Amino acid sequence: MKEIPISEFIANCHFFLEQVEQSGQPLTLLKDGLPYTCILPCFPKKKTLFGMHSGKIEIHGDIVSPIDVEWDAMK
Repeated sequence: MKEIPISEFIANCHFFLEQVEQSGQPLTLLKDGLPYTCILPCFPKKKTLFGMHSGKIEIHGDIVSPIDVEWDAMK
């Protein structure tokens, strides 16, 4: 974790924000030599598996009606 004074961050904030984004590492800002705040990178949310095959799968026939086969588990 890199630490810099707030005054240095204010003078070059665009540079430091790009550095945080590219490296993925947090940046701690110091006020009077003490940690004041921390700047963290934002990561996009990961995609879920829900709906990943939407529009790619076709259903043929009736999948709702009961079938005429008796299973062993039904006995």
